[in-house]
Amino acid sequence: MSPGLACIDRWFDALGWTPWEFQRQAWRASRDGRSGLVHVPTGAGKTHAAYLGPLSRLIDSLGPEGASDRRRTLPKSERGVRILFVTPLRAVARDTELALRAPIEAMDLPFTVGSRTGDTSARERAAQRERLPEVLITTPESLSLLLCREGAAELFARLEAVIVDEWHELMPTKRGVQTELALARLSRWRPELVILGLSATVARPKDAAQHLVGTEREPLIIEGGPTREVVVESLLPESIEAMPWTGHMGLAMVEPLCRQLDPDQSTLIFTNTRSQAERWFMEIMRIRPQWHGRMGLHHGSIALDVRRRVEAGIKDGSLGIVVATSSLDLGVDFAPVERVVQIGSPKGVARLLQRAGRSSHRPGAACRVLCVPTHALELLEIAAAREAIARGEVEARPASSLPLDCLIQHLVTVATGGGFMPDALFEEVRRAWSFRTLSREEFDWAVGVVTDGGRTLRAYERYRRVRREPDGVHLVRDARTARTHRLNVGTISSEPVMTVALRGGRKLGTIEEDFVARLRPGDGFIFAGRALEFIRVHEMTAQVRPQRKSATLTPRWAGSRFPLSSALSASLRRMLDRIATGEPGPPEVEAARPVLEAQARRSRLPRPGETLIEACVTDEGSHLFVYPIEGRLVHEGLAALLALRLGRRVPATFTIMINDFGFELLTRSTDDLAQRLVDDASLWSTDGLVDDLREAVLAGDLSLRQFREIARVAGLVQERDIAGDRGARQLHAGASLLYQVFREFEPTSPLLKQAEREVLERQFEEDRLVRTLERLRREPRILVRMIQPGPLAWPLIAERTGVTSLSTESLGDRLAALLSEAVAGPGAGAPTARAPRRRSTALRSRS
Repeated sequence: MSPGLACIDRWFDALGWTPWEFQRQAWRASRDGRSGLVHVPTGAGKTHAAYLGPLSRLIDSLGPEGASDRRRTLPKSERGVRILFVTPLRAVARDTELALRAPIEAMDLPFTVGSRTGDTSARERAAQRERLPEVLITTPESLSLLLCREGAAELFARLEAVIVDEWHELMPTKRGVQTELALARLSRWRPELVILGLSATVARPKDAAQHLVGTEREPLIIEGGPTREVVVESLLPESIEAMPWTGHMGLAMVEPLCRQLDPDQSTLIFTNTRSQAERWFMEIMRIRPQWHGRMGLHHGSIALDVRRRVEAGIKDGSLGIVVATSSLDLGVDFAPVERVVQIGSPKGVARLLQRAGRSSHRPGAACRVLCVPTHALELLEIAAAREAIARGEVEARPASSLPLDCLIQHLVTVATGGGFMPDALFEEVRRAWSFRTLSREEFDWAVGVVTDGGRTLRAYERYRRVRREPDGVHLVRDARTARTHRLNVGTISSEPVMTVALRGGRKLGTIEEDFVARLRPGDGFIFAGRALEFIRVHEMTAQVRPQRKSATLTPRWAGSRFPLSSALSASLRRMLDRIATGEPGPPEVEAARPVLEAQARRSRLPRPGETLIEACVTDEGSHLFVYPIEGRLVHEGLAALLALRLGRRVPATFTIMINDFGFELLTRSTDDLAQRLVDDASLWSTDGLVDDLREAVLAGDLSLRQFREIARVAGLVQERDIAGDRGARQLHAGASLLYQVFREFEPTSPLLKQAEREVLERQFEEDRLVRTLERLRREPRILVRMIQPGPLAWPLIAERTGVTSLSTESLGDRLAALLSEAVAGPGAGAPTARAPRRRSTALRSRS
């Protein structure tokens, strides 16, 4: 056995641990120069599997005497980054740093461990300019910044291994593409580099591993480890009538949850959005003020020092309950956490598994999660998620393919960090799996964009960022261009933010500039777990002071509610089929049974193998309700597509509403459009899908909005400049102007095509939309004509009219009455389904 592995074994023995076979397999693989994916359950020891193999090689490099001499200091020639650990969240870098440092300190090894992220202090950054640690934790953005250094190749001259944590989270995003390009560059400098990814919840491990290691390696898949039972429980409402029919806050369930909580039992409460986390934290504190000092709030917009205090409080037990977003569900080992709560439907099987795995974070211990529905239909989603987990079904998340904005940014990064020769860089980029099909024409076009602005922008000096030297090397020579690029490196799409600080100067975090712009002095809002009063904006800082009176206004950050995933949708359809046959269901189904029976009595339940369409006429017009149960993104595309195609046959104006179960088309047309949906199979055809969607929606704001992100990633507009951050209006205006210029002078621009493609992929899940259309066209379409909308239609009506609570709105009263009548059975009196018209989205069909 090598000296390094012997040291690792002794460390394990001292802790009373025994390595799992998958860990030893990973150690052997990394020592043999193999790369791949460690795919084992959360809490099984993935980090030790990936890290200790490369660490053992570092110990071997000390030699027999050095391995036993604990006082040895590394000579200058042996210093530098040897192991690089890439994490998707800078919030967990410190926790990771402590975990990676533990064996080094226990064995008195002469290696240093450090972090380089957006949270790294200026003092630490200055020290790292002189010497980077042997083990470096970083993020994709900070790794790109290191590649921007003029001596980037020398920085990584001794690099032996790269470990990418939570690869399933990075891979489907442009941050994953950014990581792939960086790994291709590092692999060119260090051909023997070992690359290991970590994941617990990936649907296709082989595909994920291939994206990680690139085109020139055959990846190794390492699986095994202890199995952990996943126990999914629900907090059921006292009565189904008490549950809202739409929305995602679910504050009606705060008090029942409080009765289940105990600050002496360490608990993480996960929410799906930051605004939801803020509201739930404040509501729990209102109901249980005695828990002050035992509760914490954690999300990515809260100031770093506050987040670190919360993380420390979880570990030392001083905080018993923490409300958090995904900022704490990735890569954090909080062994003291005994319980996990999920607010609302997780919307995805992988997300629920990831969060459940935070509880009892020990090998072999059961993962327990308590799900709290925020509206009635989420009861069914929670039950379906449990069944999908039992069957081992996890949704696949497709990765980006040929995102040219990422390539353009990478070209400037490489040109800033020492320069490139086009032929060599073309071959290097094609080693990244996402760019394996990149043509030389596309590559040369991207080079043209960074050197002279391309065909459209060549007349403007500021777009000539990269200079071609006489010897053919492409470099960034201008210092201002280099500094501006470093300030804007990254692919995360976000709105411009503004610091929020108390009047005395203490920073609380950041919120979006758009939200601040709507505030007036004296306005109250909730942020960082406090009720605050807005004072003024001074030097790009929103100054606030504590507000004694209660506030409910909460910042809304960029992003949207999660859509129902493919795996969860399929599980939900199967479950509804069993309910329709009268088979008893899990507790969530029994809680929702009155509504389900009312739906079956008034219409029918959607079942696999058929498509349910409901039609009724009210004072508002003709309603068509369709229930594919494929998630809100697919339904948005389907609704727009069907409205366009129906409008070609019968001129009409449609109001569209969607949710995860289905969608509504509301029109004043007197034509029998419902029968057309049943009889006309061409309405459901995939032929001309892209062109029809483009006509229906892409000509509007969606493609422009997506182009803004692409222009920012490509560096055509800068969010940050040497002079300071750009305002939201300035940034949007610049991107909008470029969009119009491209559309007029270069309508075939690859960036415009990318914007349209990404709208289809992100906004409508194009591949899934195609599969859904093919399914709906094959299946019989069952039309049910109704006098009033049925229970499955009520959430769509409520969302369209802006109602999120049934207890205070007139529409709520009507729906509650409808529920009473539906549960009581036919013959009982009921009001008409008439609701006030409020804000809605109209799509006027072209005839």
